[in-house]
Amino acid sequence: MKSDFLIIVSVVALTCLVLSSCDTPVGQGAGAGAAAGAIIGGAATGHVRGAAIGAAAGAAAGALIGAAVEEDQAARYGPPPSGGFPFARFSGRPGLFYSPYTDRLYDLRGVPRGGLTRDVDTGELFRKP
Repeated sequence: MKSDFLIIVSVVALTCLVLSSCDTPVGQGAGAGAAAGAIIGGAATGHVRGAAIGAAAGAAAGALIGAAVEEDQAARYGPPPSGGFPFARFSGRPGLFYSPYTDRLYDLRGVPRGGLTRDVDTGELFRKP
């Protein structure tokens, strides 16, 4: 029984890692919620069923929180362009990228991959590759 529990928790954790690679806040929230729910449900009950129920509840709650975050981002940045936000160009030096709009060099070391940055000259948003 203990080996079944370990296998199920491992599968749930691996699934959460796969889901956490999603670019949207909804996907990231669902993955983190499922992982936390599986851990809490498994620890509280000691059974696979408790871990599965916890993972499902956590994924639902995480997706709801992620949807709220995504809505907040849309209100702050406005709707994305039809082709999506353009990506910066790598400068050849770690962490430094050129704006796709003005060729100004930006230090994006603290910005996560895919994160948005505003060009100071044009006010337009672009993504870190």
